[in-house]
Amino acid sequence: MKSLNEVRLEKVVLDVLKPRDVSIVELGKSLGVLDGVREVSIIVTEVDVKTETIKIVITGEKLCYEDINEELNNNGCAIRSVDELVVRKLS
Repeated sequence: MKSLNEVRLEKVVLDVLKPRDVSIVELGKSLGVLDGVREVSIIVTEVDVKTETIKIVITGEKLCYEDINEELNNNGCAIRSVDELVVRKLS
C-alpha cells in the first residue's frame, strides 16, 4: 500500500459559514499566510442577518487541510462542505 506522504493537496474549494462581523479581507489574509498557500479566493454567496455563506478556493503546493480548518475555526467560521479537491501524486 502506498503512503499518504506520496500525495499532496494542491487545491481545496470550501463552502463556509462565517459571522458577518468577520471581514473577508482579513480572513483571506489569515489563510494566505498559512504554509503552502499560494492563492486564496473568497466569494460571498449568501448574506443573512448574522452570517454569510462564502465559497473559498485555496491553491498551493502543499496545503494542510487541518491548518486551514483550524484557521477558519479561529475566525469563528464553520466548513459546511468540501466541494472540490485537487490531490497530486508525487513521482
